[in-house]
Amino acid sequence: MNDDTEAMRRAMLETGQPQRDLAQADQRWDTEQLRAEFEVLGFMAPFVSVCRKADGVKGCLEFTHSPRVYFNFTPD
Repeated sequence: MNDDTEAMRRAMLETGQPQRDLAQADQRWDTEQLRAEFEVLGFMAPFVSVCRKADGVKGCLEFTHSPRVYFNFTPD
C-alpha cells in the first residue's frame, strides 16, 4: 500500500514538530480523556483519526509519544 503522507509524517517526527505544536495547543487530552470523548479509528504517527462521540464528527488529532498527549482536533 502506498502512503503519500509517510515522508511528511517522518519529517515531522524527526524535527520534533509535534512537541512544538503541543506547546501552542489550546486543548489537550490524555489517553483516558481521549477514550471518553472520541472513538479512535486509526493511528499514523503523529496523527490519530477519530470520531467525536458527542456529535459524530470525524477528524484527526496530533499526538506526542512521551508523554502521550493528544491535541489540535481538526474536523474533516
